Amino acid sequence: MLVRFWGTRGSIAKPGPDTFRFGGNTSCVEVRSGAGTLLVIDCGTGAHGLGQALMQESPDGMEGSLLISHTHWDHIQGFPFFAPFFAPGHAWDVYGPSGLSGSLRSVLSGQMQHAYFPVTLDQFAATIHYHDLGEGTFRIGDVTVTTHHLNHPALTLAYRLQADGATVVYCCDHEPHAAELASGRGPLSGQDLHYAEFIEGADLVIHDAQYTALEFPAKLGWGHSSVEYAVRICEEAGVARLVLTHHDPLRNDAAIDLILARVHADLADRGSALEVMAASEGLVLRTSPTRGADAAAEAGAAAGAAAGGQAEVPSGPGALVWVADRDLEAALTTALRLEGLPCRVARDEADLLQALEQQGASVLLLEPAAHPAGPGLTRRLRQFLATAVAVTPVLMLAAGESLARRDDPLVSEWLVQPISESFLRARLRAWSLGSPCRWQRAQPPRDEHQRLRRLGELGLLDTEREERFDRLTRIAAAAFDVPIALISLIDAERQWFKSCHGLATCQTSRDLAFCAHAVGQKSDLLVADTWLDDRFADNPLVLGEPRIRFYAGSPLTLDDGTCLGTLCLIDTRPRQLSSTELALLHDLRDLVLLEISPTPCPSTVPGS
Repeated sequence: MLVRFWGTRGSIAKPGPDTFRFGGNTSCVEVRSGAGTLLVIDCGTGAHGLGQALMQESPDGMEGSLLISHTHWDHIQGFPFFAPFFAPGHAWDVYGPSGLSGSLRSVLSGQMQHAYFPVTLDQFAATIHYHDLGEGTFRIGDVTVTTHHLNHPALTLAYRLQADGATVVYCCDHEPHAAELASGRGPLSGQDLHYAEFIEGADLVIHDAQYTALEFPAKLGWGHSSVEYAVRICEEAGVARLVLTHHDPLRNDAAIDLILARVHADLADRGSALEVMAASEGLVLRTSPTRGADAAAEAGAAAGAAAGGQAEVPSGPGALVWVADRDLEAALTTALRLEGLPCRVARDEADLLQALEQQGASVLLLEPAAHPAGPGLTRRLRQFLATAVAVTPVLMLAAGESLARRDDPLVSEWLVQPISESFLRARLRAWSLGSPCRWQRAQPPRDEHQRLRRLGELGLLDTEREERFDRLTRIAAAAFDVPIALISLIDAERQWFKSCHGLATCQTSRDLAFCAHAVGQKSDLLVADTWLDDRFADNPLVLGEPRIRFYAGSPLTLDDGTCLGTLCLIDTRPRQLSSTELALLHDLRDLVLLEISPTPCPSTVPGS
């Protein structure tokens, strides 16, 4: 990949004779893959010069992607001045984080209001698509992009780019989680260690280094790194080359030279192999694979398939499967194949133990019905292979909740059937890669059998659309200004929509259903931002269409206490409901209940 710096200054642009060599424009970096994929990272004032260069290169049109780390001014002030946005025939995708204050598009449009700028965002002539991001992995052309939250007052993302066998990581703005690490000394732990794992093995890291260790205590909480921390974290992570950027506006060229000289002397004293340089406007670097290439591939693999493509998977032992049900075996092996995970099917206990002893396994998938011992088999396995199996996740499949012995400490997770392919793949991916899976299935309520019987008696499932229900979801969508409003009924293996405003499908699997959580708890479920909720962040309905960011569901509970489903609201932006809005949602829910049952008692509904 080719990397070119167009803006290197932090906080405020500071062009002038004292900043001529390292640059005075704020953050903007151009990255191109060998196949020609164009990425621009951050859109500070340096983006003006880049935009002019791109128009000279392709005046009639080009495609590119802009990755914004966060929406503080020094990272977006070049956005209204980026020439390709004003040119017909150009197509750009704009990616970045957004918080509860609104979507990325709405935040960017804020600085282009008439009070600040004469042209609005809607007047761009190029085709522009906006994408709100959280942590995860996705593809742009031949480049794999992985994101990681940074420690900054605004919601901020780091970007890890992988292409052509090399890895580039961009980290602005970030403050050490443990303040004592600003000195560059002390053990890494907690979130700082997790951060080091994110940049591990990179060929090039572009890192915020606005302060020195001496300056840092007076700037605590401002969300920036010291030079010493940036060097330390990159050494710890086995990075090949570090470029210090986001230079303080009070730092002139001579001061940066002195900092670099001190860093180089310290590295020489330690015999460190890390190469360190300071970003300067016009600097061009080319990355090539180094000793960190394999580690880079591993770090980028964790969430790949969740974003819509097949994940890259590190080499190593595959999965080992032992089940009696041939249909289940086929489903498991298909899921593993789709995840790119090699697997072997064991035919009996002896074959299983032999495979583990000879090859090991990234994950074990077992079925109690395959053998009378059930979970006791895992004890024999771990006794047989001792510590070799102690770190191997054991996933046990159960035909029903009553068969899941959740108190068995040797089973890493019980997968209770029925289970959708997407959920199974997510769990396999997480366990095989040793990464968390932020997607949880709702546990069925205790009265599940009675609930399903009552749902069937009402005769609502799979019926034609009815205006009496559709009228209520239209009102709900308009009243709350949301794109989607649903009347969702939770069946045994699916959620089915008696009415769906703003959504093309009429059902999804129960594994995907937010509403199933509301049914399980029999009370309102309010999710202000799905990206921040471990139950839903990796749900395919969050990572893909309809890209749920906000959910509010109020349970449809009959007078006998049976909960059928919800009236729910869905938005593609984070938000909150006020107490007045929640009361209105309850009123609309009660109207739905009046249509479902002639004698509901809303006053007895939990959460009302």
